[in-house]
Amino acid sequence: MRILLLCSSYNGLTQRVWTELREDGHHLDVRLAHDEATIRKAVETTRPELVLCPFLKERVPEDVWRGYRVVVIHPGPLGDRGPSSIDWAVTDAEPVWGVTALQAVEEMDAGPIWGTRTFAMPAEPPRKSAVYNGPVADAAVELAREVVAKAQDPAFVPLPVESFGDAVIGRLRPTMKQTDRAFSWEDPTDHVLRRVRAGDGAPGVRSEIAGVALSVFDAHRGSATPGAPGSIALRRHGALLVRTGDGAVWIGHARVPGGVKLPATTVLGSALDGVLDEVPESLERPTGPSDGYREISYRRVGPDGCVGVVRADLYNGAMSAGQGHRVAAALRHAAAQDTKVLVFEGGEIFSNGIHLNVAEGRPDATVESWRTINAINDVCRELLTCTSQLVVTAVGGPAGAGGVMMALGADTVLLRRGAVLNPHYRNMGLTGSEYWTYALPRRVGLADAVRFTRDCLPVGAAEALRTGLVDEVLEGDRAAFDEQVVEHAVRLATGDGYAAALAAKQAAREADELRRPLETYRVQELAEMSRDMFDDRFGYARLRHEFVTKAKDTSFDDPTIARSVREAATVAEAEPVVAEIAG
Repeated sequence: MRILLLCSSYNGLTQRVWTELREDGHHLDVRLAHDEATIRKAVETTRPELVLCPFLKERVPEDVWRGYRVVVIHPGPLGDRGPSSIDWAVTDAEPVWGVTALQAVEEMDAGPIWGTRTFAMPAEPPRKSAVYNGPVADAAVELAREVVAKAQDPAFVPLPVESFGDAVIGRLRPTMKQTDRAFSWEDPTDHVLRRVRAGDGAPGVRSEIAGVALSVFDAHRGSATPGAPGSIALRRHGALLVRTGDGAVWIGHARVPGGVKLPATTVLGSALDGVLDEVPESLERPTGPSDGYREISYRRVGPDGCVGVVRADLYNGAMSAGQGHRVAAALRHAAAQDTKVLVFEGGEIFSNGIHLNVAEGRPDATVESWRTINAINDVCRELLTCTSQLVVTAVGGPAGAGGVMMALGADTVLLRRGAVLNPHYRNMGLTGSEYWTYALPRRVGLADAVRFTRDCLPVGAAEALRTGLVDEVLEGDRAAFDEQVVEHAVRLATGDGYAAALAAKQAAREADELRRPLETYRVQELAEMSRDMFDDRFGYARLRHEFVTKAKDTSFDDPTIARSVREAATVAEAEPVVAEIAG
């Protein structure tokens, strides 16, 4: 079919629908919808057989929904209406939630039904983003395929929501306001967690810590010695442990009005004078009140602890210079153990490379970016040069830019179906580092390496497997994926072929080093990156600022979007640079 994806931004869900439907053989165009005029222009330009809206906040004009089949994917169950669906679901501890495909009509979210899915919500308060990127996205992709199939059936007629009887569990809910999100630090920990996580990662919840008015994000369960609710018990690696009515909550990120979302300790700065800095005794055995907040950890699993797992669960998959140094140290620690396989895994988002907010929040933003890219390179080097063990990267969530290249440093890359990869840098005005000119071509070949980094298109699981970008695609939700990763690693560690595989890896690394030392790739990449950052030849400073401040949509992954908003000269100038350093 000829399908138009109409979206408010080219977000992760839209990218996933785009990759899946393209893989099914359909022709897709993507257009951003900012107002009625851009929506009309989009359909007039593309003349689609079906308009599908995986993420649309704008109202569809009457002449468009009357003239075309327009189907909206709404992140709520049958009968749910309103723009804050998941926020309310998390806040109200709904036991069951869903996703519904409905036809656009005059009244938003009120059209006849094309299909629906439901799923159980976790008892532990989930982050809004985890619900959206997990069960909502999985259900939305299933529904998108169902809608396309039904659109090709001339006998199909969508049904009014009233015809579904008791299956209608949703209702019209208003836009959630800060008064609806409000909490007191005297409230129980569960209540505080649920309120903060319902607003994560936007818009956050307004509160006050140490006398500073701010919005809080990134909440984790903790425990603390007795003290006044709202007082700070400890600080650790950017996070603050704030006492509640019956315990404590770690707050990882915060934002002052008009500011940038940053690690909470950075936001509060001198207001934290005298607050203790708590550091655990070891990676394996965290002690004290840090039990609920742990960005980087190490554990041993399998028979006799034959597999070591390093987990870097970084907020939104973004890595600062400090985090990069700590992840590299954790990998060195893991490589020094008597394990046979090293697994490196991320959190909800595997990795997106540079923590742009931290860089933007510094007075020396460019220098901080440079420090960070070097720290991330150190992480990649630890993965590439670990020859005492087989290395597996477990990409359970989306990854972009240097995060993708980081994963390629392993011997085996495992990908969860549904995790979309964006193996390119150009949309942020960068030519890239993280040893990508070594790791990417050796996996996919030079032609695909240039194509991936030049075209700036998202890559779905099927294409990633077909091109060799990953070695295996695993099914199931995130919990099932994590279990399968451990099972895979244990099989590697205990299998008869382990010794031969390790010897082959060591021989290949030695041969590659003799052909061209690994550090020469880093030197060449950083030479180009220094021009990207300090000479700002492709607009990195502007693009970083626009991304961090949400000044406008900066998801330029589809060329139909990119060419309309990026200077053509900049795009054209970057192409030969990318091809040259990849070669």
